[in-house]
Amino acid sequence: MNKKLNLRKASPWLSAIGLFVLWELIVRIFNIPPYVLPTPSESIIVGWQFHEAIWMHATHTLYTTLVGFAIAVVFGVVLGALVGSSRTIYDAANPLLVGFNSVPKVALVPVLVMWFGIGTVPAIITAFMISFFPIVVNVATGLATLEPELRDVLRSLGATRKDILIKVGFPRAMPYFFASLKVAITLAFVGSVISETVASNVGVGYLMLSASSKFNMPLVFAGLLVIAVMGIAMYEIFNVIERRSTKWANRANPTN
Repeated sequence: MNKKLNLRKASPWLSAIGLFVLWELIVRIFNIPPYVLPTPSESIIVGWQFHEAIWMHATHTLYTTLVGFAIAVVFGVVLGALVGSSRTIYDAANPLLVGFNSVPKVALVPVLVMWFGIGTVPAIITAFMISFFPIVVNVATGLATLEPELRDVLRSLGATRKDILIKVGFPRAMPYFFASLKVAITLAFVGSVISETVASNVGVGYLMLSASSKFNMPLVFAGLLVIAVMGIAMYEIFNVIERRSTKWANRANPTN
């Protein structure tokens, strides 16, 4: 039992190591030039050489991502609650939400630059725009899937629509909400980096763009690895919070 548990805990690390080893072997066996595809060891070495610059750019990217994500959470929860609790609002807002989400956000970055200039604000707004949709959809789904029979029972006991929404609807929607957070935080990183590559002079996206213009591909991949690590870390944080907040909604992990 303990061996299986230890193996399960070690499996993410083993899969990551296996991927890096495979990547390293493919590059060396096929003699791929570093300016096309560097080895992970080269990327890590270059990342350490430029660790001060990477740290500065990474903290800025993390800041813009978290600010945009926080705005998306507030906006997404409020709009999701409205959409999930009212069929009329759902019918009115759903086409607009789907249409807005279908627009490539990279196409909106030049518009944001015209409005707000180059810098932090377009990155925050892009992170917000690309990450709020999953939150709205999941919160609305969690509220809309409340059983009609349960609503009828609660109303017969004197519960108002507000009571049902706050005391039953929101707790029932928590698993959907946390699932959307894990998706939205990774999308927020995508939005920030997209904006930084187009309209910024700081951030990991700008660092990667600058490095690629000099054919410094190891530094480009070092930036990609940093983004991946930050995304995994934020995903795992919300995963831990979800497990502790919604134990009632999760079945025990199978031992086999």
